[in-house]
Amino acid sequence: MQRQAIALSRQLPDVNAIRALMVGALALAFLLVQTLIASARPESLAPLAEQISPSVVNITTSTVVEGRTGPQGIVPEGSPFEDFFREFQDRNGEGDRPRRSSALGSGFVISEDGFIVTNNHVIEGADEILIEFFNGDELKAELIGTDPNTDIALLKVDADGPLPHVPFGNSDQARVGDWVVAMGNPLGQGFSVSAGIVSARNRALSGTYDDYIQTDAAINRGNSGGPLFNMDGEVIGVNTAILSPNGGSIGIGFSMASNVVTRVVDQLQEFGETRRGWLGVRIQDLTDDIAEAMGLEEVSGALVTSVPDGPAKDAGMQDGDVILSFAGVDVADTRGLVRQVGNSPVGETVRVVVFRDGDTVTLRVTLGRREEAEGAVPAAAPAPETPEEPETKDVLGLTLSTLSDELREQLGVAQDQQGLAVVSVDETTEAYEKGLRSGDIITEAGQQKVSSISDFETRLVEVKEAGRKSLLLLVRRAGDPRFVALSLAE
Repeated sequence: MQRQAIALSRQLPDVNAIRALMVGALALAFLLVQTLIASARPESLAPLAEQISPSVVNITTSTVVEGRTGPQGIVPEGSPFEDFFREFQDRNGEGDRPRRSSALGSGFVISEDGFIVTNNHVIEGADEILIEFFNGDELKAELIGTDPNTDIALLKVDADGPLPHVPFGNSDQARVGDWVVAMGNPLGQGFSVSAGIVSARNRALSGTYDDYIQTDAAINRGNSGGPLFNMDGEVIGVNTAILSPNGGSIGIGFSMASNVVTRVVDQLQEFGETRRGWLGVRIQDLTDDIAEAMGLEEVSGALVTSVPDGPAKDAGMQDGDVILSFAGVDVADTRGLVRQVGNSPVGETVRVVVFRDGDTVTLRVTLGRREEAEGAVPAAAPAPETPEEPETKDVLGLTLSTLSDELREQLGVAQDQQGLAVVSVDETTEAYEKGLRSGDIITEAGQQKVSSISDFETRLVEVKEAGRKSLLLLVRRAGDPRFVALSLAE
C-alpha cells in the first residue's frame, strides 16, 4: 500500500515547479509588453521631421503703410530715445512718408502644383506675399481666397516642378494624449520643430465655427498658419492661436481642426470664397428650467428665438420651436447646429425635426447661403396693432407696463413694437438673478405673444393649470431675443 502511494505521488506534478513556471511566464510576458511599448514609442522624431519639413514654408508679407505715428522698428515703444527719434524723423520729413511694414508667419504646401494653406491674419491686407521653402528657394504667392470665420487663407505659387506636399489627416480621430508635432517660423527664427501631445479637443475661442485642437507643443508668434502633424505625417490642425499672459508659449496652443480646414480649402479652391448653408433662425441653448417650462424630457436641442424672412420661415418654422435634429443628426446644442448647417451645401433640402406645443413636427428646409444673408437688408416690420392704454402690474419680481408711443420712444424701439416693458426689477428675486433688467421688453409668455397685461395674466393662469413649474418668457433687449424661465413657486 505504501509503495502504491509513493508511486502515485511520483506521478503528480511538483507544485513548486508549477509556481516557478508561472512566475517565469509572467516575467516573460511583462518584458514582452515593455518591449512592445518601447518599440511603439519613437526613439527620435528626426525621421518624421525630415519627411515633412520640405512641405512647410515661411511666409513674409509686406504692406505699404501711409504715414508714421512713431519710430517703430528703430527703438522699442516706451524707450527714452523714442522722442529723440521722432523729432529726427520730423526734421528730415520722414514723419508722414509712406513706409513698408513686414510680417512673418508659416504655412504648408498641400498639392504638388503649389497650393499653400496659412492663416488669414498672416496675409490680411498684404500687398506682397513671399514664400520661403525649406531648401531656401523663394517664390511670390497669389492669394486665392480667405475665410475670416475660421482664419484660413489659401495661396498659390507657380514653381518649375512639382513641390513636396503633405496630406490632411482626420482630426476627429485625434485623441487626447496622442503625440503631435508643430512646425513653422516661431519669432522669425526660421524652420523649427516642437513636439507635444493633444491636450484637449473641440475647443471654442470666439468664432462661430471654432473647432480647435489644444496642444502643449510649443507654438509662438510666427507659428501662425503652420501645420500640426500626427505621427503619420498628416496635418490634423493649422496652428492659429496661443493663450499666454506674456505673449510667449506657456503650453496652451490652439490649432484649427483639419476637418474644418479641408472643407474651407475645397471651397476656396473651387469658388475663391466660402459658401456655407444658411437656415435663417436665431437660436439659444436650452437650460433645465426652460426645458421643464416647455415640457421637454431632455435638455438638448436649439431653441429658436426668432425666425426672420428666410429658408426656415418659408418652411414654416416658428419662434419657440426647439430644433431636435437636422438632416438626420441629433442636435445637442446651438454650437453643433451652427457648424452642421454651415457645413451643408447651399440649395440642399434637409429634414428638420422641431418640438412644438408638446409634439414633434418635421419640416423640409431648402438652405440658403449664409454669406449672402449676412449682407441682406432686414425686411420691413409688420404693421402695428392697435395699442392699448398704458397699464402696469407687479408679477414674479417684475413691474410690467404696456407699451405706449412715449415709452417706445424712451426705450428706442420701433413704434410698431408689441409686448410689455419691464419698468423695474426687484433685485432680491429670481428675475434679477437671471438677468432681467429695466428696459427689457417681453414679447411672449408661455410661448404665446403678449401685448397687454391681460394677455400676460391669461398665459400665467394657463401655465399654472397645465402643472408647469415655471413660466417661459421671450425677452428682447436692444432687439436681441432670448428665452428666460421664471419659477412660479410662491
